[in-house]
Amino acid sequence: MHMRIIVDIPDRELNDAIRFTDATTESEAVVRAMAEFNRLSRLAELTRYSGTCVDLITPEELQTSRRATDHE
Repeated sequence: MHMRIIVDIPDRELNDAIRFTDATTESEAVVRAMAEFNRLSRLAELTRYSGTCVDLITPEELQTSRRATDHE
């Protein structure tokens, strides 16, 4: 599904979006910029939970487990 909207975007912001996304059209630049913003926002949301799950094993425990499995 696509949504058509009319938005006033400052020239400098749009030109930077085109440059940074390497887009060939203004629409492509806006879509790519939104996709990157959403990706970064999802990652930021995930990092809030970093270290909150007490049932996960530590990297050291994972290494030890892998070494034990490799030697079997």
